[in-house]
Amino acid sequence: MVVFGTISLFVKNVALSSGEIALWRAVIAALVLLLYKLIRRENLPFKNIKADLVPLLVSGAAIGFNWVLLFEAYRYTSVSVATLCYYFCPVLVMVLCPLIFKERVTLKQCICFVFATAGLVMIIGARRGGGSNELIGILLGLSAACLYAFIVLMNKRIKTVGGVDKTVYQFLGAIIVLAVYVPLTSGYQITTLDATGYLCLLLLGVLHTGIAYCMYFSAVGELSGQVIAIFSYIDPLVACLVSFVFLDESVTLLQVVGGVLVLGFTLLNELNIGKKAGAASSNS
Repeated sequence: MVVFGTISLFVKNVALSSGEIALWRAVIAALVLLLYKLIRRENLPFKNIKADLVPLLVSGAAIGFNWVLLFEAYRYTSVSVATLCYYFCPVLVMVLCPLIFKERVTLKQCICFVFATAGLVMIIGARRGGGSNELIGILLGLSAACLYAFIVLMNKRIKTVGGVDKTVYQFLGAIIVLAVYVPLTSGYQITTLDATGYLCLLLLGVLHTGIAYCMYFSAVGELSGQVIAIFSYIDPLVACLVSFVFLDESVTLLQVVGGVLVLGFTLLNELNIGKKAGAASSNS
């Protein structure tokens, strides 16, 4: 979670479009995960995923564009504000699950939704004078949250494969879509990077995605859903610290209060349903 929280520091040092950063992140991470499978002498399942192949590829494409939107949000607003908007995702899942999966809505969930939404309104309403650019960044962060909520709901429907195997297929889906998207938008500019850019991109793919995902999936089987829910909030807290300490980005007091409401009440809700829902990944 700490590693996930430092992603923005490396993204900001790669002078490529958000789409191309997301593409190379997926390529490098997929290679790391395949190497991990090879070292463990585990085969990647093919035969039993036919029923879930389309959901895997679609959710993979969504992961790719989820990264694009979040990286683009970093360009328009502070990392802390973009991250807090992005972490509105659990609230969206909380609202959509009863509609899609006919799950029962509790009073505590309703209260958490109201206060988390109030926190989001504070974050949006307390812009620091960044004008339209900051509003664009906030909307991009919220769009990334919506897309990640879609990924979470899609993952609920994927039954034949899980863990690292599912992530490998999803990264392949992201690579296929982004390999088409990048030439149609910014084009490939990777040869223009300096040494720092190449190092940061390599670390983003190897450490922040490949290795971090292996660590995450190795841990979730040994931890309770509530512990994982608590640990997942280390990610946005570290991201906010990175924003303040290393990137020298400012935030208003009202946005801090709004962030506390969003994170606090979404965490409260996840603790309430943690035993039923099981592990929930931040998937940054």
